[in-house]
Amino acid sequence: MLFGKTPSRHLDSALEILSDMVINPALLQEDIEKERTVILEEIKMYRDLPQSYVYDLLDELLWPGQVLGMSIIGSSETVSRINRQELDAYKRKNYTPLNIVVSAAGLLDHERLVKRVKNFFRPLKDKTINNFSPVKEEQIRPQLKILPKDTAQTHLALGFHGFKRDHPLRHPLGLLHVILGANMSSRLFNEVREKRGLAYEIGTQVKRFHDTGAFVVHAGIDNHKVEDAIKLILEELTKIKEQPVTEDEFKRAKEFYLGQLMLALEDTFDHMLWIGESTVSLDKTYTLDEIIKEVNLVKRQDIRRVAQDIFREKNLNLALIGPLNGQEDNLCTRLRLS
Repeated sequence: MLFGKTPSRHLDSALEILSDMVINPALLQEDIEKERTVILEEIKMYRDLPQSYVYDLLDELLWPGQVLGMSIIGSSETVSRINRQELDAYKRKNYTPLNIVVSAAGLLDHERLVKRVKNFFRPLKDKTINNFSPVKEEQIRPQLKILPKDTAQTHLALGFHGFKRDHPLRHPLGLLHVILGANMSSRLFNEVREKRGLAYEIGTQVKRFHDTGAFVVHAGIDNHKVEDAIKLILEELTKIKEQPVTEDEFKRAKEFYLGQLMLALEDTFDHMLWIGESTVSLDKTYTLDEIIKEVNLVKRQDIRRVAQDIFREKNLNLALIGPLNGQEDNLCTRLRLS
């Protein structure tokens, strides 16, 4: 993705520069070598950040041997051997009119923008459109992956296979995320950190892709309280499966969910990303009014339905980085949901 933020009077210049980068990249060998060195150092740095690297371990469990399970930055081996010819072939294959979306937000004239985009991207003639690689999800039992490392705290990523981007229950899933771990009023934050002091940081995340998704719990845990923290996290997930959320909690979750979206869309950069991502992934853009209407149709029982569908024992995946030598057997016994 290429993007820029510029005063409206410089829109044409920004479009000209960005389109030229897409259509006519120089791909000079000396620049490739410089960037290769930078990326190789970034890979080393990333692996020295357990709070980030733990997500790569989780993705490998969720989608083993598949594109979604691979690190987007690549590996030292792949980065070291890639060459200019491969980069150029990739560009010619993927940077085609049917694969490009131009998204803009701010002080602009739509018709004029369309004309300028057509003019700048006119040199692109190829009508090829690329298909994505569908995922295979054949998990039949809980999975655990531990990377022993001498860290000050244990980093945890607990994930379940979730819903695709346009799933009918995507908004109840978003509300489940708010209730469990989206902010400092969430259940996991209050129970695991505030009441029990088992974690310094804890929250949840929803990943949405074309044909799949994931619900992730992430935490930084006291090294001596890992088993207790995992036990309590699983208890909270079980609780929301078995007991409906209260009316007050449900109402507050809706307010937060819509409030965050409204605030984000006040920023032209975030608005541009929102409509662009929707167009690329769904070939559709939603208005804020449409989203509000859909969210207001969600019922309390929908939250419980989503939790029951996602939080299944066989779909559980746990990645841990920390000083955990010899604890695998004990941790395996914790990977159970009622």
